[in-house]
Amino acid sequence: MNKTAVVTGNKTAVVTGAGSGVGQAVALVLAKQGWRVAIVGRRSETLKETVERGGTDKDKLFVFACDIGRNDSVAKLGQEVLAKFGSVEALVNAAGTNAPKRALEVLSLEDYHAMIDTNLNGAYYITQAFLPAMRARKSGTIVHIVSDAGKQASPKAGPAYVMSKFGLAGLTQSINAEERGNGIRACAIFPGDIDTPLLDKRPSPPPAEARAKMMRAEDIAECVMLAINLPSRAVVEELIIRPG
Repeated sequence: MNKTAVVTGNKTAVVTGAGSGVGQAVALVLAKQGWRVAIVGRRSETLKETVERGGTDKDKLFVFACDIGRNDSVAKLGQEVLAKFGSVEALVNAAGTNAPKRALEVLSLEDYHAMIDTNLNGAYYITQAFLPAMRARKSGTIVHIVSDAGKQASPKAGPAYVMSKFGLAGLTQSINAEERGNGIRACAIFPGDIDTPLLDKRPSPPPAEARAKMMRAEDIAECVMLAINLPSRAVVEELIIRPG
């Protein structure tokens, strides 16, 4: 965590999975638009790389290393972020993982739990860490990067990943059902194939020519900013985006 003074102002955000891929792209766009961003991930090294990519905006990026699959670690993270920022207006859950051996026939219990802990439980823990402060302020936007696997199961995704993403979609709906009266809104983004490091965990990672036809992390970041920048009277509950 950066040892700097407490940050004030409402344009403050938390982004998980910010060391690479969509999370990194979202953090960089937020910083460019003047937001102060707590970037969260397991490894400080990759988060520091995100900071360096921030260029002239890197002073708006604050590193918080945390395993979001552990509720005790997330609770501590929430306290530290709120102590530094005072409030959090936007939360973007972009952390996600999969495993090469993902089919029902070969999926290990260890890999199953790792996916559920990161993709679903982690999103729930960190949402709960910031919801009370959002309720108190009567304001907040929560964006979950789901997957089109959260709409339709496929062998490409594997059952643990699919289960976690269906659950994440349910969490998003539950936030909107229960918290809109508190000024809090949630958006679930369901992307198709994106060229990110997660592809390397497929049983057969796609070749360069296939990746070239996929979306980029920056495309999904633009969707996130749409959900965040809309007036508070409007909410994008779901957004499906696929390669053209």
